[in-house]
Amino acid sequence: MKAIILVGGFGTRLRPLTLTLPKPLVEFGNKPMIYHQIEALAAAGVTDIVLAVNYRPEVMEKHLAEYEEEFGINITFSIESEPLGTAGPLKLAEKTLLKDDSPFFVLNSDVICDYPFKDLAAFHKSHGDEGTIVVTKVEEPSKYGVIVHKPSSPSRIDRFVEKPVEFVGNRINAGIYILNTSVLSRIDLRPTSIEQETFPAIVRDGLLHSYDLEGFWMDVGQPKDFLSGTCLYLSSLTKKGDDSLASSSLPYVHGGNVLIDPSAKIGRNCRVGPNVTIGPNVVIGDGVRLQRCVILKGSKVKDHAWVKSTIVGWNSTVGKWARLENVTVLGDDVTIRDEVYVNGGSVLPHKEIKANVDIPSIIM
Repeated sequence: MKAIILVGGFGTRLRPLTLTLPKPLVEFGNKPMIYHQIEALAAAGVTDIVLAVNYRPEVMEKHLAEYEEEFGINITFSIESEPLGTAGPLKLAEKTLLKDDSPFFVLNSDVICDYPFKDLAAFHKSHGDEGTIVVTKVEEPSKYGVIVHKPSSPSRIDRFVEKPVEFVGNRINAGIYILNTSVLSRIDLRPTSIEQETFPAIVRDGLLHSYDLEGFWMDVGQPKDFLSGTCLYLSSLTKKGDDSLASSSLPYVHGGNVLIDPSAKIGRNCRVGPNVTIGPNVVIGDGVRLQRCVILKGSKVKDHAWVKSTIVGWNSTVGKWARLENVTVLGDDVTIRDEVYVNGGSVLPHKEIKANVDIPSIIM
């Protein structure tokens, strides 16, 4: 089988981290985001993966070569000279996707979930039509484009309703599809939207179905959603009894859902959790409080600091008695001085913060 991952461009929504690494290589749950997707695709029998990119593909090549070897798959880049939206990249990668007549998976690189690729392929084969969209149920459908089914079918899609004022359903597009190769003949090589142009055309022909996603789902392209998605991911690991999580019997683990790289060092009298990820070679001082946060590789959090709802970028330092909260994001090699308060700051790489940041802002 084949798959195409829509990586896209610069990743402005997850700045300041994407100033250092392309977004797919930013660690989520201590693994690059794209690793989770490639691992799941390979497990479902996918042998050829296309990455549709228009920003810094050379940075990803080394990492992807390692994944090719690890999973025994072929990974190629489809490089856009201009952004082609969500449908154009499929046409650009047509040669690989038409390698045989088997259907192919499409997914957005920001989506984290329990990927249902095997079951999705079986469902798609069972109905025999042109496409299947994975859908997830949401509590507030008025914020999204909602999928409405035909009255006679629980899966055949009748229409899409954008941000409905009245309730018409609660299933939304989860950014994962499986499509027959015939869909490629519907797409022109130009900037075009699969959601607004291609899918409505397939719906008019009565050939598009939905597949309900079980378990958690999150588009983690924005910092607040990255943190929410981390909570959902860690909760999922807990439910599965995954042994990569830190044991709740450890004296510093508080509330569970804590993932700590074995090379990290934790000081005395700390309280870590719930929902914390600590990366490789991180050093946590004494008396530190960590909650709902991600501490990336090589960073230091000094004694008695408080870090909540924050992403601490690689090789950064949080000073003694500092306090970070309210979706603060530190880029690579940022220093927060002792006793400094940061409230929702987005700090670009290689900066030193010496004064309080009381109002959420970008620090350049």
